[in-house]
Order: sequence, then C-alpha cells, then structure tokens
Amino acid sequence: MTVVVALRTHLCSQSPLVFHIRHCSNSVVAAASTIEQARLHKEECHLLVINSTSKKEKVIGERKAPEWKKLDAEELGISNSMISKPTRVVLNGLKRKGYEVYLVGGCVRDLILKRIPKDFDVITSAELKQVRKAFHRCEIVGKRFPICHVHVDDVIVEVEWSPFIEQVSSFSTSQLKSDGKFNGDVRKPLGCSKRDFIRWRNCLQRDFTINGLMFDPYANIVYDYMGGMADIKKTKVRTVIPANLSFVEDSGRILRAIRIAARLQFGFTRDLALSLKELSHSVLRLDKGRILLELNYMLAYGSAEASLRLMWRFGLLEILLPIQASYFVSQGFRRRDERSNMLLSLFSNLDRLVAPDRPCHTILWVCIFAFHMALVDQPQDPLVVAAFILAVHSGGSLLESVKNARRISQPYQSSFPELLEAQNPGSNNAVMLKTINFAALVKTALRNMTDGCYVSKAMAKYPKAPSSDLVFIPMALFLRVSKIFECVRRGTETRFVRRQGRRIDHESLAMGSLEEVRHVFARIVFTTVYPPNQSNENNVVNQRP
Repeated sequence: MTVVVALRTHLCSQSPLVFHIRHCSNSVVAAASTIEQARLHKEECHLLVINSTSKKEKVIGERKAPEWKKLDAEELGISNSMISKPTRVVLNGLKRKGYEVYLVGGCVRDLILKRIPKDFDVITSAELKQVRKAFHRCEIVGKRFPICHVHVDDVIVEVEWSPFIEQVSSFSTSQLKSDGKFNGDVRKPLGCSKRDFIRWRNCLQRDFTINGLMFDPYANIVYDYMGGMADIKKTKVRTVIPANLSFVEDSGRILRAIRIAARLQFGFTRDLALSLKELSHSVLRLDKGRILLELNYMLAYGSAEASLRLMWRFGLLEILLPIQASYFVSQGFRRRDERSNMLLSLFSNLDRLVAPDRPCHTILWVCIFAFHMALVDQPQDPLVVAAFILAVHSGGSLLESVKNARRISQPYQSSFPELLEAQNPGSNNAVMLKTINFAALVKTALRNMTDGCYVSKAMAKYPKAPSSDLVFIPMALFLRVSKIFECVRRGTETRFVRRQGRRIDHESLAMGSLEEVRHVFARIVFTTVYPPNQSNENNVVNQRP
C-alpha cells in the first residue's frame, strides 16, 4: 500500500471569515452583531501591540494571555519512538532539506497524555511546491485547502477516514522582509523573537488551547503559547479565543469540542459550556459531509457512548440525531442522567472493540442505529433477535441460526423494553418468519433515517424541542449498510466463507469489509442482549459470534 501524508497550507496568513447562516433562531441583527464581534476580535488578536517586556502581561484582546512556556519533551515523557514511522520519514526528509518542522495540535496533546494519536499534524516552513520536490512520490491536491500527498513505502494513510492520518501543514515566512522584519499588519510583541512570534501566530489559529501545542522533535522542546498544559492538568477544554466568537467563526468546533471532551473525559470551561448550548443549532450551517465526518470521529474511534451522552446533555442530539433524541426522551432521560439504556449499551460495547488507532467504518455505527430503531418501533422476542444476529453473522443460514439461538441458555437483558418477555416462539419455521420480518423492519428503519420528512417528525411529540430534518447519510452509504442485512431475507449467500474465531481484523473493519462488519456487529449486539456472565459463560460459548 501507499502512505498518504497530507501537507496543508492555511496558517501563513489571515483568512477572511465566511459565514453561512441558516436555521438561526436569533434575529438577523443579533447574528450580524455576533459575527462582527468575531471579526473585530480577530483583528484585535492580530493587530495587538505588546507594550510591556513581561510575557506575563501579554493579553489577547481583553483576555489575559498565559505565560509562554518552553518545556522539555523528555520530562513530559515524549520520545521520538512514539511518532509513527511514516511521520518520521516526512519529518526527516524535510529537515534534511533545511526546512523547519514541528508536530502540532492534538497529536502533541495525546503524546503528553500517553494516548495513541488519531493522526499526526505537522507544519513546515517549506512551501507546498518545495515539499513536492523533497519527495519522489508526492502530489498537491485540493483547491480551497491544498495539501500534499506523500507516498512512503507501501502503506496507505488515508486523510480523514484512517487511524493513521499524517497531516502536514505549511506555514510561510514569506511575510518577512529581507531585513528580517515582519511585513504586514501584524506587529511583533516586544521581547519576542522572530521564531517565537511565527509559532505564536500559528497557535493563535488553533481551536482549543490543548491543541495549541507545538513540538520540535529535533530540539525536544514543546512550545506552549496558549496555556494548553495548564488546561491539560485541569482536564478542561477551552477555546483559544472566547467560545461564543470561536463557534461563530467555525461552528464545526462545537462538534470537535464534544468529540475531544468525550475521548479525553475532559470537562468544559464555563463560557464554552454556555456557548455549546446557545449556539448548538448553528451546526446546521455545516456541510452534510462535514457533519458525517465529525459524527464518525465521535462514534467510530472508541468514545461513542460518551459522545452520545454529551450531545444529549448540550442539546445537540435532537439536532443531529433527532430519532435517537426522541428515544432518550421516551426513556425519561434527563440531560445529566447517568443511567444507561439499550442504545448506550450497544455503543458502549462498540467502544470496547475500537480505538483511535483501530476505528470502524461508518457503516457499522449506522447499522447499530438502524437495528435499534427497528427494536424501538417493534420490540422483539430475544430468540428472534438472537436468530437475526446469528443469521447476519453466518451470511444468511437462517435455519441453522434459529437452531443455535434455541440452544442459548444465558439470561437476556430483561431491563431493556426493546426486548419482549421470552415466550414459546413456536416452530422453527415460525421463528424464521419472524426473523425475516424483523430484518425487513431494520431495512425500513434504515430507509427512514434517509427520509427528511420522517426525521423532521421524530420530535413531534415534544413541541418545545428544536426541529431538525437533517439527513446526512448519502445513498452510497445507505446501499452499503443495506447489504449487511440482506442475507437474512435472501438466504445463504453464494461464495460465503464462514467467519472463524473472535479475533477482529481491524484493517478490514476500517475499510468496511462486509464480512468483518457483520462479525463485529453481531458480536456487539449479542454482548448487549446477552451480557457476559461467568457462571453461564460455557453455556453460550458455542453460539456466540
């Protein structure tokens, strides 16, 4: 395979703020006022003149900025061996050419926290054309946000959907005059070196302080200009600029805040939490593809349950996933409820099987949503659910699945209202018919998730809730998810090879392999319906997917 390392160039100069306002509940005047505040605040940040030589007295607008710190990477427990090999290849290649290179953003934060980074962001002083010349196999792609794809060895690191993304941004010193003075309307603070100022400006463009860290792997120094280390110690997510202005500038940061807090189990600063609630509806301004991408980051990388809880707590669930929000309301869930339900249990079991470096494909969590919707609409006998799970896992061998389901003696999770009290289900043919009917219900639920009219009515029983008709599932994704369940209704598939063992092929899962997604889906559902019990473990070992 081929390594793709993305090199982005968007940090070298100020970029205009562009806002697309739709579905806003506030007045046009109020919205325009907020946008103007964001623009003026951004100008204040960049046009700031520091009149004191003391770094402790630096301010950003009216907000006192933290003291600049240079930290020893070794004392923080960071070593170059923690950096992925493809990243080191790119870093070394650019460094040998004489360019500056840094690791930036969430990967530095994760290295400090001893977590596996989802991706590695790198910035370099090289222009993209220079980067292309530095590597034998490299091309520039993209128009609005150009990036470089660097091919390293035979590994493919895919931008956005792979656990091994290598993003390399480019900042430029082209605004420096020949005499070394900065050319433009941004003035250098007194007592600040040229290199510090360029790094500071780069960090100022970041979304959150804990993402505003820069690591020089050759000097073994971590630069902290935004107070990120202090917020890591406080386990807080804080925006670099005031949260209400930051979220107006880019409403995608609302979803990133949820994702980061869920993954790290961090809390929010007071102003950020307030802005999340007040501006939650602004996420509808985002492109549907962007929303799907952010939801995938939340649900496919090991923090799905926490993400769902946070979206519910801050009023985002009824906007992004109104069908699931309706379920939470029907269960009597309060915003800060610590109880669980079947939906949360399903995603909790998914979280146990995936991680930032071992994500699943989008089709898996969409399958879970469709399966659960069908159960909510029409609760089923546990035997029917078990037969359905085993049929999905076995590629449609329905009679065999029903017979195996009957052998399960472990108690099911009776606290879930989605599961009926176990009764005499009748003959094998009767159970097979019920299983086929349930598969049709799952297909219908999936179709409803792509129907804007149906989605808009999900919260109709709750008139005080915001309305949303958001449909973010494209047709191609709908068709791929449909294939997961088709085998139950059509019977055993030709050329089907029965999945052996419980080991997960994470590479195939991330790529959306039909067999692997079925295997993991069945395993998640089975564990949710029949929670493991040591005393009964041996009774179901042969039936488990």
